[in-house]
Amino acid sequence: MPEEKFRTEEFRVDGEELLTKIKNLIKEGNIRRVIIKDKDGKTVFEIPLTFGVVGALIAPQLAAIGAIAALLTEATVVVEKNE
Repeated sequence: MPEEKFRTEEFRVDGEELLTKIKNLIKEGNIRRVIIKDKDGKTVFEIPLTFGVVGALIAPQLAAIGAIAALLTEATVVVEKNE
């Protein structure tokens, strides 16, 4: 079985931009995982995304991200993408 390769990208966003950024990244596709960190670099939320997870299946996580965004003034979004 071939080894799966992925790359990591990081984005700094304001709390109010967080949900929009996550939604846009998910729409792009080929994402394995999204990690949200606070301004101190602590992981506050992690979403593993398997192929085909969209729509209603991701809605509860997006609601949680909306609540987290209200508490964060600044966040770092770490995205693992398939090569």
